[in-house]
Amino acid sequence: MSALRAGAVHDPAIETETAEARRTRLDAALADVVRRAWRSAPRARRSLEGAGIRPEDVRGLVDLPAIPITRKDELVALQAEEPPFAGLAAVPAGELARIYCSPGPILDPQGRDGDCWRLRHAMAAAGFRAGDVVLNSASYHLTPGGFMVDGGARALGCAVIPGGTGQTELQLRVASCVPATAYTGMPSFLYQLLQRAKEGRIALHFEVAFVFGEMLPESLRADIQAFGVRCLQGYPTADLGCLAYECTELGGWHHHPEVILEVLDLESGRPADPGQPGEIVATVLDEAYPLLRFATGDVGAAAPPVPCACGRIAPKLAGILGRVGDAVKVKGMFVRGGQLEGALKRFPEAGRFRATVTREKHVDHLLYEVEVEDPGTPGLADRLGAALQDVAKVRGTVRLVARGSLPDGGKRIDDRRRWD
Repeated sequence: MSALRAGAVHDPAIETETAEARRTRLDAALADVVRRAWRSAPRARRSLEGAGIRPEDVRGLVDLPAIPITRKDELVALQAEEPPFAGLAAVPAGELARIYCSPGPILDPQGRDGDCWRLRHAMAAAGFRAGDVVLNSASYHLTPGGFMVDGGARALGCAVIPGGTGQTELQLRVASCVPATAYTGMPSFLYQLLQRAKEGRIALHFEVAFVFGEMLPESLRADIQAFGVRCLQGYPTADLGCLAYECTELGGWHHHPEVILEVLDLESGRPADPGQPGEIVATVLDEAYPLLRFATGDVGAAAPPVPCACGRIAPKLAGILGRVGDAVKVKGMFVRGGQLEGALKRFPEAGRFRATVTREKHVDHLLYEVEVEDPGTPGLADRLGAALQDVAKVRGTVRLVARGSLPDGGKRIDDRRRWD
C-alpha cells in the first residue's frame, strides 16, 4: 500500500469558475433542458402546460420554483401508465445505449454519451487518474451502478476490471494479480476485501477508492484508510447519475457542476436553511432523460456557504440523512415496505410483518419477522425468504412469529443502524 494519493480537479473551466459564471451557465442550461423536455418528453410537456409554463417563460434559475416537481416514488405507477419511461425520456428506446431495471421496479434509460452519468468529475476528485486499473465491484446486472462508474473510469483513461457483486475470493485474486490500483463500489465490500487480503496474506495495491451506495461512517472510512487507501464518496442515483461528491478537503459534498440541486423543506417545500433537513430535488441537463425538479426521496442538508480550499466553487451538501417514506437502503439496494407487503400477500399463511435492519462490523443485516398461524410450518420461512429476496434483491433472514406478536402501528421497516 502506498501513501494516500491526492485528488484532482477534472474540469477546471467549470469546477473552479466564478459564482457569476456558474449561474450564467446554469441559467442557459436550464432554459435549454426545459425546451428539450417540452419538445420531446410528453409527460414533461403536459406537466409544464398544467402549470401554465411555456419554454420561453423559463429564462434561468430564478424561474426554477415554478416548474412542477416529479417524485421518484411516483415512477412505478407513472411507468405502468405510460410505458416504458412514463413519457419522461426525450428519445425512443432504440436510440439509447442501455436500459436498466432498478428495484421498484423502475426502468432507467441511459443515453449514448460515454459518461452520461457524469462520474469522471467525482472519481478525479477521489484521486483516480489515467493509467489506473480499477476493480469495479458495483453491480452490472440490470441496475446501472456498474456501468456508471465504468464509464467514468474509462473517461479518465483507466482500465476497468468488471468485478460486479459477490465472488469475493475471485475478485481478490484478480485485483492482486493485475494489480488493481483503485476500487469502486460499496465501502463495506472494500473493507471485506482488505480484511480477507490481510488474513490470507494476499497483496493488494489499492491506492484510491470511490465509494457509494450506502452510508460511509467516519469509523469505516478510518478503517479503510488504515490500509493506506484514500476513500472518498459520491452521491449517484440510478435515475439521475452523479449529483454530488467529496473532495479531499472533506467537509461536505460539492454539487456536481452539471446538475441543479435544491434542498427543500419537508413541510413548506421552500429552500431549507443550511444545516436543516430537506428533500433533495435535482434537475439534470441530460439530452436523453431531461428530468426536471426530480424529487429523489433522499433527505439531506445544505452545508454553509463557505469557500473550499480545493478551489471548487459549487455549493455543498452536508450529507445524506435518510429517506422520505419507508424506503430504506440495505446493502446498496432500496427496500420498500410496499414491495415487501406485495410479496407476502401471495402467501395466505402470512400476516403482518416487520423488517429490521441492523449493522455489525460494517455489514448490514436484514431480519424479517412475519406473523403466521403456525410458526412451525416446515419450509414456510424459506419460501417467504425467497419471495422477499426476489422483490428486494437483498438476502434476509425470516423469523416466523405467532399472530399478534408484532406491535400495532409499528414501522414496516425498522432501521436500527447508527452511523457515528
